Amino acid sequence: MRKPRGPKPKLIQLTDRQRKILEQIIRRAQSAQCMVTRSKIILMADEGLHNQYIADDLGIHIQTPRRWRNRCAEAAARLKELEAELEDKVLAPHIEDVLSDEPRSGRPATFEPEQICQIIALACEPPEASDRPVTHWTHAELADEVIKRNIVESISSRSVGRFLKGREPETASQPLLVEP
Repeated sequence: MRKPRGPKPKLIQLTDRQRKILEQIIRRAQSAQCMVTRSKIILMADEGLHNQYIADDLGIHIQTPRRWRNRCAEAAARLKELEAELEDKVLAPHIEDVLSDEPRSGRPATFEPEQICQIIALACEPPEASDRPVTHWTHAELADEVIKRNIVESISSRSVGRFLKGREPETASQPLLVEP
């Protein structure tokens, strides 16, 4: 086996408790595969394996073990402090947090939570109270009424439908919406 090229990777030194928690993540049936892979990376790094060996063994890009080794090294001091204070059941979510994806940037929300609540509240009102000539709200009728009441400047019927999706009527005999 030839010596890998590149800079020497950051040293990872797990405690027995941290190793035990990572092994539990790997064995758990409901663990996300990304968490399992990241746990394996950290355990292999703790064994002193180079990033290239880890990447080859797990069939992943070389940057992946480098990234998670660095994240783990950055969190090591904080995890040791927490370990001194917490039991395993409380420590495990902190370790999982280190292995979790960081929030991604993206388009900011178009509608405020208060506006969404007002839309849902409007859907609970009878359409007749808004002088609508229908017996049940449709997404299009709700969108028109939301704009008319100046809850939002503009909204599509599809957006209204997404906000209401999954909301079950109070009783099966009183449907809230009629799909167009």
